[in-house]
Amino acid sequence: MATEIKVPVLPESVSDATIATWHKKVGDSVARDENIVDLETDKVVLEVPSTVEGVIRELKFAEGDTVTSQQVLAVIEEGAAPAKADGGSAKADGGKAEPAAGAQQVQPKAAAAKSEARAPSSTRPAPASGTGDLPPGARFTAQTQGIDPSQVEGTGRRGAVTKEDLVNYASGKTAGVSGGARPEERVPMTRIRKRIAERLMQSKDSIAMLTSFNEVNLGKVMALRKELGEQFQKDHGIKLGFMSFFAKAAANALAKYPVVNASVDGDDIIYHGYADISIAVSTDRGLVTPVLRNVERMGFADVEQSIADYATKARDGKLSLDDLQGGTFTITNGGTFGSLMSTPIVNPPQSAILGMHTIKERPIVENGQVIAAPMMYIALSYDHRIIDGKDAVLFLVDIKNQLENPHRMLLGL
Repeated sequence: MATEIKVPVLPESVSDATIATWHKKVGDSVARDENIVDLETDKVVLEVPSTVEGVIRELKFAEGDTVTSQQVLAVIEEGAAPAKADGGSAKADGGKAEPAAGAQQVQPKAAAAKSEARAPSSTRPAPASGTGDLPPGARFTAQTQGIDPSQVEGTGRRGAVTKEDLVNYASGKTAGVSGGARPEERVPMTRIRKRIAERLMQSKDSIAMLTSFNEVNLGKVMALRKELGEQFQKDHGIKLGFMSFFAKAAANALAKYPVVNASVDGDDIIYHGYADISIAVSTDRGLVTPVLRNVERMGFADVEQSIADYATKARDGKLSLDDLQGGTFTITNGGTFGSLMSTPIVNPPQSAILGMHTIKERPIVENGQVIAAPMMYIALSYDHRIIDGKDAVLFLVDIKNQLENPHRMLLGL
């Protein structure tokens, strides 16, 4: 019995999806609940599993094609034997089985298209056989870089080709010498990357964005983590990180300055009586912002566990659309990559985003004494249409005071 595998019902905010990767081809056997194809939307990658056990008889689309809700992606012959596509019988001469009549072999075409799209514009020349007269270092470079020494102008004694000549040739730095390895690659943007680009331009064009800065002494937070971190991990099974301190401090500050938690809808301002905080997570496919719901009600362990779960799902491509939808405020941590200071971009329809940065020991004055302290610059980018500079600055100062006095934050003071 033939079973059709269809595109899942997509949310209203997602009109279509793109075939990202076929994990099966015509004639392959497939188990029930085994992933057949990845669909890429503007926000996440969806896996489409098989609903039955059988053999792939037909693939309706190639990689890169656009599909909509409930379109048929593939046809599976339930209970059929693998690699016997023509009525269950193989060729008598022992050759490869032919696909079933009417089956569309779109996978090879897709693979060829992808290979053509990713092919570099120039290829490395094959090494020539005349490398025996080269010095050992130059010979090794010629062999590993795939360079024909006869095409390289030597600058050594009596015009000999040196290792440096070969390295320069490979990097295209040799003046007056054409050729050299100068590869280029053209690949289409992924759906997620295109969506990120659209959102960034939307933010730039529609928001009167301004950024305010402050700095935080994280000495007491670090001392608290050192003192209680081991017990925290033992009791909750998760490490006590910095993000939970910032998320809780942000939730508390948002309650005091609700306009920072608001959003613009036409000529109206929508005030949210809850803190749904988006946490920016970097993945191979681009930046995603899964949402922590009701952070004002969460404990530190809940925040840390939720962030760890989202990070795992993001790395594995398992984030759902529900994980990414909503959010009234965003926190991004460029400090994990070494950023000292930046101006994060607001994620519309939100009105503000908090940027964390790397922690550096810097000299500060405390009680009349110059000491070294672990300092972090923090930045708040905000929509100046509804958030005045006063509110933005006071919001940042509130977060600073909480993080510099974490015991008061833990007591809800």
